[in-house]
Amino acid sequence: MTSTKKQTQVRLDEEVLEAGKAAARSRHLDFNRYVERLIIEDTTGARAAGMAAAQRLIDEHGSFLDDLEQELDTPYDRQPDAAA
Repeated sequence: MTSTKKQTQVRLDEEVLEAGKAAARSRHLDFNRYVERLIIEDTTGARAAGMAAAQRLIDEHGSFLDDLEQELDTPYDRQPDAAA
């Protein structure tokens, strides 16, 4: 089976390269596959569709999510045990 993939070279600032490698690791991808997915998502509109869906979720349920976040951030106040 012959690979149809082509090899190319890109020049990145060291910080950008390290950030990309870290992002790839966090997604359990090798760096090449990570870059390939970014390009595919960007050029097919998949990334934009995902961002639009996330924005709709925030627009429709943002106040609920804000309230939930505040509730989870509020320290749990333990009341003295009445049986004690």
